[in-house]
Amino acid sequence: MSAQQTIHVGGEWRSAASGATREIIDPADATVFALVAEGGTEDTDAAVAAARRAFDEGEWPRTPVAERAALLRRVADLLQRNREALGALESRDAGKTLEEGRVDVDCVADAFRYFADLVMNESGGRVVDAGSDEIHSVVVHEPVGVCALITPWNYPLLQASWKIAPALAAGNTFVVKPSEITPLTTVELIHLLEEAGLPDGVANIVTGAGDPVGARLAEHPDVDLVSFTGGLSSGTKVMRAAADSVKKVALELGGKNPNVVFADACESDEDFDTAVDQALNAAFIHSGQVCSAGSRLIVEESLRERFVGELARRAEKIRLGRGTDHGVECGPLVSPQQLAKTEEYVASALAEGAVLRAGGRRPEGEGYEGYFYRPTVLDQCHREMRVVREEVFGPVLTVETFRTEDEAVALANDTEYGLAGAVWTADPGRARRVAGRLRHGTVWINDFHPYLPQAEWGGYGKSGIGRELGPAGLAEYREAKHIYQNLAPRPVRWFAG
Repeated sequence: MSAQQTIHVGGEWRSAASGATREIIDPADATVFALVAEGGTEDTDAAVAAARRAFDEGEWPRTPVAERAALLRRVADLLQRNREALGALESRDAGKTLEEGRVDVDCVADAFRYFADLVMNESGGRVVDAGSDEIHSVVVHEPVGVCALITPWNYPLLQASWKIAPALAAGNTFVVKPSEITPLTTVELIHLLEEAGLPDGVANIVTGAGDPVGARLAEHPDVDLVSFTGGLSSGTKVMRAAADSVKKVALELGGKNPNVVFADACESDEDFDTAVDQALNAAFIHSGQVCSAGSRLIVEESLRERFVGELARRAEKIRLGRGTDHGVECGPLVSPQQLAKTEEYVASALAEGAVLRAGGRRPEGEGYEGYFYRPTVLDQCHREMRVVREEVFGPVLTVETFRTEDEAVALANDTEYGLAGAVWTADPGRARRVAGRLRHGTVWINDFHPYLPQAEWGGYGKSGIGRELGPAGLAEYREAKHIYQNLAPRPVRWFAG
């Protein structure tokens, strides 16, 4: 198996300067299915230098907005053209189902189109009233410069697009470092940017490990902004590394997300079925490897036994397998490390008194040679348990109970994270009250997981800094400049002379 040239610098595809390669593993069967370049510091410095030249001397930052928007729309069209191939590659690389991979491609195309529309609909600047007809004052927005974009392994193509689309719309150049575990669809996206006509040097990619590639990007003096999505510990390292050069930093660091279910949301059989179905989706989509996964079920005590019993019954019936196989509902975990981490969290929960209601084991038999783990429901959990406090990033759902609205809110907010959460209730007043009191960046009412590219995404607390998507997602990649013009200059006479 020959290695792909997966490092792209200044319009040229190349191998790593060191010649090193990395095996890409299919998590469904633990076999090698691709070899990619394993970049290092030399490759990273070359990519930053190319992006710097393209920004300082190239045409892209000065390209008219209409042309930038048109390129983003061409990329969206190319993504849809390659939907099946990209969806299948995302499925094999990350382990998710084929349908999830296809949906990801659709969402990526939507993001490119949204940011194209957003920049096209903007005015030429915000006029500031200086209180005099002799003064013209305006605030304009300009690109930040060279952006370092560091993306995670769970949604490789989607998370890359949430950074690349607004960075390009604003007129920046960039270097993207995808996760070393799942780099393949991001590499394909760079090929599509080339095909769409993006000038050389604007888009650069270095495949390789967080240390040295991500670490070098974060500290590099010629990088103006670093946007990182990933785990809390890695995010804090990025922030420290970026401090010396005082560059802009955007961090999306995950969550421990509550799904609060009031008894009045389940008074009819149909409503009960919907709430249980959504709780399964919240926790087990992509095997729970979702930053916004509803991994904490907080259910009203009077409903608990009926709700958890049905939830556990359905969880045991979830069909596991290779994501591209027909009828599969849940794929493997992404790596042996993630599988071991999930097993360790479940073991610690049981040792701390949790009651296993479903899962808690690897599936047995032919077809499960990869990193599979059964969707797991842990009942009788409490806040002191590690599995309740810490992000598992696996198919593990914990169950806590409450009696009053105040108690439900207190439990839902009792986390150092604050990315997303949901409330289920038939009472509109309660829905608004609880949503208003939850300290989370996204709150769903009687739903879980949908997002809109035009609405900001990000969290409170240790879920990160800044926002992706929406107008604020574009603002992350811009600098505001105030231009003050005196139309009738005259001496001030402050100093006698």
